[in-house]
Amino acid sequence: MPAGGGVTVRRSGCVPRRGMVLAAGLGLRMRPITDKLPKPLVPVLDRTLLDRALDRLEEAGIREAVVNVHHLGEMIERHLSKRRTPKITLSVEKTRLETGGGVAKALPLLGDAPFVVANGDVLWLDGPSPTLERLAAAWDDDRMDALLLLHPTVRAFGYRGEGDFLIDPEGRLVRRPEREVAPYLFAGVQILHPRLFGDEPTGSFSLNLLYDRAIERGRLFGVLHDGEWFHVGTPEDLAVAETYMQARHSGIGRR
Repeated sequence: MPAGGGVTVRRSGCVPRRGMVLAAGLGLRMRPITDKLPKPLVPVLDRTLLDRALDRLEEAGIREAVVNVHHLGEMIERHLSKRRTPKITLSVEKTRLETGGGVAKALPLLGDAPFVVANGDVLWLDGPSPTLERLAAAWDDDRMDALLLLHPTVRAFGYRGEGDFLIDPEGRLVRRPEREVAPYLFAGVQILHPRLFGDEPTGSFSLNLLYDRAIERGRLFGVLHDGEWFHVGTPEDLAVAETYMQARHSGIGRR
């Protein structure tokens, strides 16, 4: 396995020019907070999860971003109207399209080159080098249709699952075997190429369907995150994240 796990980072790639933040989920496990507030607008300390994700895209040099909305979407639209950078285009979903359908709908806004997609309800802190730059440096257009950020399950705050993927010595991903555990979870940040969507279904579907197709072709890869990562799924998880960031990352916590 390459040093650090996943694809060897070569420091030679360019961060994609466009990105997308997925903000159309219902946030059911975050109730009662999300009864009146969309989960991406939940604040951690004094900054929303959505703004934190957009901050990361902007810091990486991404100047155009798509944000999809559904649940309480008008609140997200009002919130983003106060933000000047990056340039944001909304993709409004009248019915929920899930992750895959949401990205597929936004493809005309994302262009024909690889682009970044981040979940609007994940919280990550950079390690020694910026996360999106590490992903971009590892991108290999000849070999990859998708490159996922992974995080070790044992170091994930608030995570209670059994992991998602294994990584082979070349950095390719395979699914967690049934009734077993996997050492890495998908951290909700990725680079995707539009060709991944070449034969996608219509309507609502999960990106997991396309990941499985990429696995069959040997074109799904991963990079291990070297900073902190938080699963902010419930009010209790939110409290843990805020306590940690207040105590350990007071200088970073406002970004």
